[in-house]
Amino acid sequence: MSRLPVGFIGLGNMGKPMARNLVCDSLDAWIHDVQQAPVDELVALGARAASPADIARHCSIIGLCVRDDRDVEALLYGEEGMLALAAPGTVIAVHSTVTQAGLLRWAQDAAARGIDLIDAPVTRGKLGKEPHFICYMVGGDAAVLERCRPVLETSAESIIHAGPLGAGIALKLCNNMITYMEFIAMSEALAIAERSGLTLEVLAEVGQGNGVINERMVAFASNRRKLRDQLGESGFAAAFGPFGKLAEKDIDAALDTARSLGLHLPSIELARTSIHDVFMNRGHDA
Repeated sequence: MSRLPVGFIGLGNMGKPMARNLVCDSLDAWIHDVQQAPVDELVALGARAASPADIARHCSIIGLCVRDDRDVEALLYGEEGMLALAAPGTVIAVHSTVTQAGLLRWAQDAAARGIDLIDAPVTRGKLGKEPHFICYMVGGDAAVLERCRPVLETSAESIIHAGPLGAGIALKLCNNMITYMEFIAMSEALAIAERSGLTLEVLAEVGQGNGVINERMVAFASNRRKLRDQLGESGFAAAFGPFGKLAEKDIDAALDTARSLGLHLPSIELARTSIHDVFMNRGHDA
């Protein structure tokens, strides 16, 4: 039986295990990343290393899990871009956290070439255990989703069809906004607690008992503390700082989308100014 050729670009913290799950009997996985090490790791498991251009030429379903709007556009446009090279009927699923306006524009340009581009951003599911650890939030035509379902199911804990194009990324941006506001609340509450002689554990015991604090908030504070203790200040900054930068990027995407919808979100605008300090556990002293 011939295997379905599928492409995946972006082998980061989420992308690499997603791409690894595509290495299976029913799929022929073509992969790419700007870093060679994760490519080599997956090639050793049976994936095929390829350029974005070759992925566009040969794969009928392609997942993009790169950093931001700029990275997606670099892959889609130009003479060697995916929109120029992919065959009509190809599906491109954007897993990245991007702006809704960007997603809708890319989908329109793709449709003009007979290509289906959908939004399928990702987060870890409630259990979040590999291999089926992803919650997909999909925006697009239901028939296109069904074509992608066998590919998405290799990593899916759940697949939520949010609605038409743009609904998936809107859902992801909303989810991220809530998450980052939770982290800010947890960080500032913990600052008071510890200065008052209380521990994270007792704060979590009460907050989880009454439902105010969830496991993700506790894990954020706990992992931040453990990494700082293990790595020291410079090692901690190198390990945890990039997540703060990602948070800034995600909030920027949410604010850009809000502005395009005629909305003013003062609380998340304020969160944007402090979120990196929250990840770095600094800025609480008066």
